[in-house]
Amino acid sequence: MYSFKAYPNDDDFSSVAKSLISKHPSLTEPGPQPGCKNLEGDFYEALDQHTPRFIELFKSKKGTTGQKLTGLMQHINCLSPDVTALRSVVLRGLPILLGDDSSEVFKTCFDTAKEEALASVTVGVLTVVNEDAQQQGLNAVHLQPISTAIILEGSTVMDNVRDFPQAVCLLFGLMYALHLDYPKCMVNTLRFIQAVMLGLGSKTLPPKLLSLKNKLLG
Repeated sequence: MYSFKAYPNDDDFSSVAKSLISKHPSLTEPGPQPGCKNLEGDFYEALDQHTPRFIELFKSKKGTTGQKLTGLMQHINCLSPDVTALRSVVLRGLPILLGDDSSEVFKTCFDTAKEEALASVTVGVLTVVNEDAQQQGLNAVHLQPISTAIILEGSTVMDNVRDFPQAVCLLFGLMYALHLDYPKCMVNTLRFIQAVMLGLGSKTLPPKLLSLKNKLLG
């Protein structure tokens, strides 16, 4: 049974991370300090470091994949880019790039359909938006949602997370530390975050992930 925490702050996030690390030392591979890996810091550092190259790759794609990625990039203000927007676009674009289907893991619903949406999510991030956001659509990058929650095994373990990037980081950290299987529809994305962006676990990558790694670092 997982505990529920509404309105978490950075101290709560740190507490969760340290608790997980104490139970699962594998999270310290590699780590700046013995017994503690700054998961959130490393996640954002890797994400921000690779964002310019990710955007280049997004722009280079054609066809249906290119159309989806172009739609996502419309949420970036080129004159004054917002870091949360950039991170959100990259995290939503990564599954598209890897051929994953994020629709069952990165779920967005209107506030009037929250209970129905909660019942449909087994593992993932649930973003709840106001009905006024209908014009944007549920597939848009919503930077000011009503709430963002972490769902594990059908239960809300944390609600009102600060933003979508932190929610993805939390979801990954919890799944990795608790040795939960990644959803099949998102296994490429989560494994890429694990092995390439955070350097955790096996360094042997399947061809699709190795190809993206080479393009990212090349």
